[in-house]
Amino acid sequence: MYERKIPLSLNCGLDLIGVVLYGKWKIRLLWFIHEGHKRPSELQRKIPDASRRVLNIQLKELEEHELITKKIYPVVPPKVEYSLTEFGETLIPVLSVSGQWGDEHQERLRHLILKQLGQLSTD
Repeated sequence: MYERKIPLSLNCGLDLIGVVLYGKWKIRLLWFIHEGHKRPSELQRKIPDASRRVLNIQLKELEEHELITKKIYPVVPPKVEYSLTEFGETLIPVLSVSGQWGDEHQERLRHLILKQLGQLSTD
């Protein structure tokens, strides 16, 4: 079994939200489910850079954190839909404000990120 080298810190709200939302696609998954994209294939189309496997893992983690629910319909072929829980809905205003902040500062942030990655010319 995997044993952490550094103990998990759950001492404040920022630590907790970091653990719950840690994952490259989780915030976008929550947002797209909120917008009404509920089927795995729809989510895959919205996030084409993510592999189906990674999306499934992150959807499962969001489900374990009770932010989304998964409904499996008893039909052939199987039909699966995800929706936000009441608890998950409480995150939407937070994501919205975070997205607005990113939009307001996107030029500066993009410049800093590209600079950090060494993809920005220093001419």
